[in-house]
Amino acid sequence: MLLIVGYVIILVASLGTYAVHGSLAALWVPMEYLAIVGLTIGGFVAGNGGKAVKATLKALPTVLKGSHLNKSLYMDLLAMLYEILSKVRKEGLMSVENDIENPEGSAIFSKYPGVQHDHHVMEFICDYLRMMVGGNLNAFEIENLMDIEIETHHQEAHLPAHVMSKVADAVPAFGIIVAVMGVVNVMGSVGQPPAILGKMIGGALVGTFLGILISYGFVAPIASQLEQKCEEDGKIFQVIKSVLLASMNGYAPQVAVEFGRKVLYSGDRPSFLELEEDLKARKGK
Repeated sequence: MLLIVGYVIILVASLGTYAVHGSLAALWVPMEYLAIVGLTIGGFVAGNGGKAVKATLKALPTVLKGSHLNKSLYMDLLAMLYEILSKVRKEGLMSVENDIENPEGSAIFSKYPGVQHDHHVMEFICDYLRMMVGGNLNAFEIENLMDIEIETHHQEAHLPAHVMSKVADAVPAFGIIVAVMGVVNVMGSVGQPPAILGKMIGGALVGTFLGILISYGFVAPIASQLEQKCEEDGKIFQVIKSVLLASMNGYAPQVAVEFGRKVLYSGDRPSFLELEEDLKARKGK
């Protein structure tokens, strides 16, 4: 939603202020619009592999949606991890084997649908709980493996933002190409009345205007939004990592989830008392 609001402000600030002293009709040069859009799409397709193109097209609609990662979801995540680790502490690691092998049918996981419906998060939790149950890896080895997986996930998630950033960098150059083609056309029309030449030169300069406006006003904000979402999406894996490693190092479930709470951004982080009261309330249900 903020992206749309930003776009409106950009259009009002650029076209609105221009309309005060100029004619908007002078900016309507359809062939230049078509050329810039075509060059941008062509550069996007030519500069990326199939996986990058698919990942970017899939990620673009997400910039119009708010993040599902909020304080409420993190409270559910910490409560779910607390419940799992409490069961492990009381009944042993083998007691959660059925939960991690069938997370969809787990009595514990089903209490937290917001977390359970995130396939990547559930896979991450179950995979490392499974390794803990196996007992063949120590905390240091699992931490190293977690770091590698999180870094891989981060690189994959960051790809659309990187692609859109490159597109934003290229669009001003495409605008210059279109403007130069317009100038070439003007040079071939020397001898026409000054009024006609002036209109043709103005039309050529529209290409430069459009390239810069589209790049910094429309494409670059999308790249920025995608990058921010990438950073937000990676935080939940850091939380899970901190909680599970704290448990492996012998900390009680209550303390282990506190490790995870500390990893959260300040805007999403519940206070110590909020988390404690939430866990007590869930116990009473």
